[in-house]
Amino acid sequence: MRYLLLAFLLITYGFCEPIVPLPRHVSVDKKKAALGKSLFFDPIVSKDGTLSCASCHDLYNGGDDDKKFSTGIDNKVGSVNSPTVLNAVFNFRQFWDGRAKDLKEQALFPIQNPVEMGNSLDNLVKTIKNSHYKKKFQNIYKDGVTALNIADAIAEFEKTLITPDSPFDRYLRGDQKAINQKQKEGYLLFKQIGCIACHHGKNIGGNMYNKFGIIISIKDSNLGLYNVTKNESDKYFFKVPSLRNVAKTSPYFHNGSVKSLKKAVFMMAKHQLGRPMSDEEADKIVAFLESLNGELPKSLKE
Repeated sequence: MRYLLLAFLLITYGFCEPIVPLPRHVSVDKKKAALGKSLFFDPIVSKDGTLSCASCHDLYNGGDDDKKFSTGIDNKVGSVNSPTVLNAVFNFRQFWDGRAKDLKEQALFPIQNPVEMGNSLDNLVKTIKNSHYKKKFQNIYKDGVTALNIADAIAEFEKTLITPDSPFDRYLRGDQKAINQKQKEGYLLFKQIGCIACHHGKNIGGNMYNKFGIIISIKDSNLGLYNVTKNESDKYFFKVPSLRNVAKTSPYFHNGSVKSLKKAVFMMAKHQLGRPMSDEEADKIVAFLESLNGELPKSLKE
């Protein structure tokens, strides 16, 4: 117990940081990433040719779509808020319920989801083989166009979608002027009241599951991790989201139930930490969160 208390005090008062800067580079296969980029923005991957990955993941505006729930083919509406794909490479699992182990496994889910792109893998492969992509795949992959190779290319591009060098990253690297006093106070509060228990590491989240509604239970039709494991103890557990670029990814939570970042902060303090929060404290934490906005990925500038 003494060691836990010591660790808490060291983190709280800045002797060791629970958040580390994002790496500025991730190793990728440039040819695969370029192919994946084309596929990401091409509606050819959907059943009716109307939706691309970028339809629900606006990479120039936070990596999501600013909607409570995304609209798929035939105007079907989903039931889970579309998470950002920016910095998703650093998540320990993909999707809110963690059903995909990595980006490659994740890529094929929305393509096959009847409420999203509504395609089948057989039709996807057939369509790609009958397009200009066929030769590109043959030049990169020995077995040409396959569902796994399509997923591999898209995932390779998504690995490039990192947003390093946010003001807060620069602050962590030693630039004391990178963030203002209000943001520094917000970061200290973020640590002191316990937000840091779930939102830490280089992605400031994305590396663990936690229950949605620890102190005050929240009724929701989505049972989270339970949908994958079927373990009663996993009900309402979700992957903790990354807070990077969070000021750009409204609405918030898996159910898109809150549009205001400040309201989301109030809600987390109440439901997750059981702690009342003043208006001034919430403003400081929001100011800190705004310092997490990073630069546009280099792959989008090319």
